[in-house]
Amino acid sequence: MNKIKSIKYSVGLFSFLLVAWGFYRFLFQLPEEIEELIVKPVIWLVPTLFIVFIREKSNLASLGVTAKNIFPALYFALALGVVFAIEGIVLNFVKYGGFNFAANIGDKAIFASLGISFVTGISEELAFRGYIFNRIWQATGREWTSNLVTSFGWAAIHLPVNIFVLGLSPAAIGLNLFLTFIFGVGSALVFARTKNVFSSVFLHVLWEWPIILFR
Repeated sequence: MNKIKSIKYSVGLFSFLLVAWGFYRFLFQLPEEIEELIVKPVIWLVPTLFIVFIREKSNLASLGVTAKNIFPALYFALALGVVFAIEGIVLNFVKYGGFNFAANIGDKAIFASLGISFVTGISEELAFRGYIFNRIWQATGREWTSNLVTSFGWAAIHLPVNIFVLGLSPAAIGLNLFLTFIFGVGSALVFARTKNVFSSVFLHVLWEWPIILFR
């Protein structure tokens, strides 16, 4: 595919997600199940798949949806997931002065929350690592430049939830965005090593659960 078009579509998809998801977060706050199982796939996946199938005339394999390297994908995700889990435990201890492993579960069943995490990971990773990072990397041939640029974008797209939903202080927002950026780097790294988007999805779940359980 034409490299200029790849960059154009990637920037266009990112811009759409930044604006659409940002406005959604500003205007609405529906139950998490509705947001993650219905709203997010519509906003994140539909335009991604439209570009892939309609504009590019391509397929899911171009997003890294494949059974190849599935075991390396798991291994890479688990290795980095341990790092994120340690990070979450440390943050939990600092915040609560001890360990509070059910800080954000509330009344939800743990398996229901885990299922939501997987759906969230699929929506976000297909759009960001499978499409935006992958296309920019293919167009430029520069893995780390593409990684850092898209990871900054990944952090930026999480700014609205920090402001409008979580209502964090400026210092807390800065810390959250930094940690989100670090995850973006790790997610793009495992995708680049495996060419399998499920490595990023697995890592996404392993990153999200320390946040859910420990923050």
